[in-house]
Amino acid sequence: MRIIISGGGTGGHIYPAIAIANELKTIDPATEILFVGAEGKMEMEKVPRAGYQIVGLPVVGIKRELTLANLAFPFKLGRSFLRAQQIVRDFQPDAAVGVGGYASGPLLLAASMKGIPTLIQEQNSYAGITNKALARWAKRICVAYPGMEAFFPADKIKLTGNPVRSDIQFADTQADAGRNLFGLELGRPTLLVIGGSQGARTLNESLESGLQRFVDAGVQVVWQTGPAFIERARAAVASVGSPLIKAYDFIYEMDKAYAVANAVVSRAGALSVSELCLVGRPAILVPLPTAAEDHQTKNAMSLVERKAALLVNDRTAREELVTAALSLLDDSAQRQQLSEAIKTLAKPNAARDIAQEVIHLTGSSKKVAR
Repeated sequence: MRIIISGGGTGGHIYPAIAIANELKTIDPATEILFVGAEGKMEMEKVPRAGYQIVGLPVVGIKRELTLANLAFPFKLGRSFLRAQQIVRDFQPDAAVGVGGYASGPLLLAASMKGIPTLIQEQNSYAGITNKALARWAKRICVAYPGMEAFFPADKIKLTGNPVRSDIQFADTQADAGRNLFGLELGRPTLLVIGGSQGARTLNESLESGLQRFVDAGVQVVWQTGPAFIERARAAVASVGSPLIKAYDFIYEMDKAYAVANAVVSRAGALSVSELCLVGRPAILVPLPTAAEDHQTKNAMSLVERKAALLVNDRTAREELVTAALSLLDDSAQRQQLSEAIKTLAKPNAARDIAQEVIHLTGSSKKVAR
């Protein structure tokens, strides 16, 4: 099989794409996979790190506000579509997969126009604009939440969940390795704070102002800040003078980070929510209010309504988040209840199920081992 996987822009798009690719290679190691991303975006670094070839398109997003940058949008989109057509002609894929993000639009449109079957993977509970636009040409649409008939034709939808990195599924076996990696003490309560691959200013500033409270409570904190905030975070950690706070710009070994966490503070991106369900960690979600169509709040509420997570609003997080985190760490019964509830929402076979849908599109007789 020859498969193109396109999209990216954030870890929430990139890591599901890599998980799908890994599963396709597991099924058939001879499968050839080419990624197509957006020039200058994080997929151009993360995908090669995972061992796959990627080519970039000059596509950019259109800004919601009026800016001069929007004048270049149609020209870059046109150039990207022409480049996508060339990529499709050269690679001759059996199927094309779009995971959302700027690059998936031109590539899937080019593939569809050549008669190549396409599959869309929508991670969120509110469909993205690119995926909604591509749905009319897609043969299959894999979704993570029920009720997506509001955005896509019902006969094309397959409820699979979101694929996550395979190592996440074995996080519970990595506690000792995680403590060694992060330099943590056995027996101390540990909070993991993750704001997405680029970090989250609200979470970072909330933590920054409350570090001394965590130290006074004897709580260890593993804090992913994103690259823009890391120097400020390091200065804040130095100011409290305690080894209990560990700040990192990016954490690659997330299985070990989840393994050591007694509770997690996170944005409510689709990938983070799916990973939390799989590892069963009690979580406080702080949705990004500026996410398109407020989809992070919708993602979070899908858990909160099932008593599977707690929610703190972004606008009140600087006053409430540290208190909420300390309270959760101090309440073992609540943590147990949240953990049990969130595990029921996990879909551990998502990558395999999506890979099988891709294989079906190619007309291959291969089936995923059950």
